Amino acid sequence: MTVTAFRPRPEPDEVAARVTATAAELLEVLWGRASTAPASASQLRVMLVLEHHEGINLRTLADSLASTPPSTSRLCDRLQAAGFVERVVSPADRREVRLYLSGRGHAFLSDLRVRRERALQAVLDQMPTAGRIALVQGLEAFCDAASARIHDDADVSGGRTA
Repeated sequence: MTVTAFRPRPEPDEVAARVTATAAELLEVLWGRASTAPASASQLRVMLVLEHHEGINLRTLADSLASTPPSTSRLCDRLQAAGFVERVVSPADRREVRLYLSGRGHAFLSDLRVRRERALQAVLDQMPTAGRIALVQGLEAFCDAASARIHDDADVSGGRTA
């Protein structure tokens, strides 16, 4: 798959439509080769949220996944049965359950990242040095802009994230 040439200063809609979307799709295909089995894509999302927000309750997790508490609870049931998630009663309120990624869950994510990095490394090894440098600079600028956008969206929504 090739990406068409750009004018010297491409407009944001050109970048989004032509390059970013294509790159995201190709990255998804590459990462898809590093199987997430035995976890489904939805379960993987739960694990990634818990990795960054350990100890959150079910309602907060459901909100962050834009899901319902019953659906999220079923995902957590399956993850707990697989040994990836632990539920702990909150010391402050015994009616509340806190969710944590287990040691096995952390190991699974670490292994998945290693496999994904290997797949990505094989592609990066084929790129010329100048292309890799430009990619890093572009991705750093993208991350800065995306972080600012997420922060601004959180401020507008009163701290709620979807």
